[in-house]
Amino acid sequence: MKKKFSEKQIHILDIAEKLIAKKGFEGTSIRDISTTANINVAMISYYFGSKEKMMSYLYRYRVQKTRESFAEFAEIIKDGKPEMQLKELVKYVVNQLFKFNYFHGFVTQELRHTEHLKDDLLEFYTTFTSKIDDVIKKGLASGVFSNAPKPEDILTLIVGSSLFVIRNKNFYELYVSGKEENYLQDAERKILANLLVTVFSLVGYHAS
Repeated sequence: MKKKFSEKQIHILDIAEKLIAKKGFEGTSIRDISTTANINVAMISYYFGSKEKMMSYLYRYRVQKTRESFAEFAEIIKDGKPEMQLKELVKYVVNQLFKFNYFHGFVTQELRHTEHLKDDLLEFYTTFTSKIDDVIKKGLASGVFSNAPKPEDILTLIVGSSLFVIRNKNFYELYVSGKEENYLQDAERKILANLLVTVFSLVGYHAS
């Protein structure tokens, strides 16, 4: 079930997200957030309980926003050719994972097993796999795809590969050319190119 956030909560979460994206979770203090949001420090405790719990709220808020943006995105591409839709779907997920990469190091075992987060993520994952399934079926019907891999396996491939690259910079940067400060952008381009080749191979794409 979608959680309702108050306007004040959304204001605080938007500020917190921007600061954490720049400075990281450890580098962002409650005072930083309250000062930038122009609120009393006590308001953080009132609305969220603690900095760690606020991050849980922020993660859930981000998942909900991603689900909403994906629904809009899927509507925009729905009339495109299957191969275009498949490419855009892969790009969408990779971009979201890299854009909000600062979440992945924070999400602990405990947070991942918080029921409401699991439910929100499950809804997004099943929505995405359903869309992938539809696109594959359209591609098969039109003859541009010759294979029907499981959509959940495609999602696993995309998410697993992207998170590996995000979490293992010390390894993957050995194979990414460019400046260290541009690592995420360069790594995203590299893994996206590889994933597109792999996914299109899996579906047996035949260019017309």
